[in-house]
Amino acid sequence: MYLINGELTENLAANDRAVQFGDGCFTTARACNGSIRFLEQHLARLQQACEKLLIPFVDWSLLENEMQQMAAVEQQAVLKVIITRGSGGRGYSAANCVQPTRLLSVSAYPAFYPQWRAHGISLALSPIRMGINPHLAGIKHLNRLEQVMIRTHLEQMPAQEALVLDSDGWLTECCAANLFWRKGTQVFTPYVDKSGVNGTMRQHIIACLAESSWQVTEVRERLDSLATADEVLICNALMPIIPVNQAESWRYKSHELYQFLAPLCE
Repeated sequence: MYLINGELTENLAANDRAVQFGDGCFTTARACNGSIRFLEQHLARLQQACEKLLIPFVDWSLLENEMQQMAAVEQQAVLKVIITRGSGGRGYSAANCVQPTRLLSVSAYPAFYPQWRAHGISLALSPIRMGINPHLAGIKHLNRLEQVMIRTHLEQMPAQEALVLDSDGWLTECCAANLFWRKGTQVFTPYVDKSGVNGTMRQHIIACLAESSWQVTEVRERLDSLATADEVLICNALMPIIPVNQAESWRYKSHELYQFLAPLCE
């Protein structure tokens, strides 16, 4: 089901800037038992992205109401919200774009996530690297060709998710998830200030760990940092967290951090 500017339709204007230039941002939330998990964080993410992209979206109360209405009838589903700069003009100039477009959709919850949580997954290094762009890093803009290529390569490998490096070779994230690893009581996650996405679940986990006996640090590390990890896990707003059994040739048996975080992330 699609809701575009308040209308139930699948028709988006051909001159919408999302179609022409990927000019917009999005968030993907979990609808559960008629409500939206971490609703405030998802709205804050959209607001931050619109500010960064200079998209003059102001209808936040209306958007929140539409999100809640679409989630109200769902027991377990995926709610995606896209904000584009709207339609108008030709070329890169946004001078003639007056009204941003809001696009909401609901789809089925991935059936494999519960199995992943129960049994763990493996990660394989992607041959596709993320470009470095400090201005766009962290936000979920609509330019996702890197993720499309990462997923295309991943579908040819036996692993369930990808380990992704940036163009300088630093460990960054997964295809559709953020990455954490543990060494003793020290927990690490890659910086996303130059590349990657600052996911809502990533932010939530960092906040949870900051109030615990675990010590969490954002780092810039190479892939081989995972060789000496005691535990690895990945997260996003839908999973919400998944234990990792194997990354490349390295295997992990501990789920200690996962067991601590799992009830805090539901």
